[in-house]
Amino acid sequence: MTAEAKTLSTSINRSAEATYAFVSNPEHFSQWAAGLGASLQPTAEKNTWQVTTPEGLAKVRFVEKNQFGVVDHYVSLSTGVEVYVPLRVLANNQGSEVMLTVFRLPGMTDDEFKRDTDAVQKDLHTLKGLLEGGE
Repeated sequence: MTAEAKTLSTSINRSAEATYAFVSNPEHFSQWAAGLGASLQPTAEKNTWQVTTPEGLAKVRFVEKNQFGVVDHYVSLSTGVEVYVPLRVLANNQGSEVMLTVFRLPGMTDDEFKRDTDAVQKDLHTLKGLLEGGE
């Protein structure tokens, strides 16, 4: 069985290499990812960071840096739920395309899903402005 999903994207006038270098560094999340980045702190575990959420502490595990533009990460909530967050940086001519897929979690209302997707779109807009020098 599949979950409802929505992939959001933004085109950025920076090379895919430069965009990936920025996006794949969790220390930069505080500059653009409001839902995750404000309190992201490294842990002793490789590629794993800790974040404070309204529900308590959560762990965020990132995939290894790679040549394919993949910045997928897994958010393990204090409730025991693990949320998969696919994030990609693709070449788009001399620029880049950043895409993030939001999966609707079990029990999530229409309003909650819309709030999540709206927040991601806002984060992508912030990222675009930051990397293009406008914010």
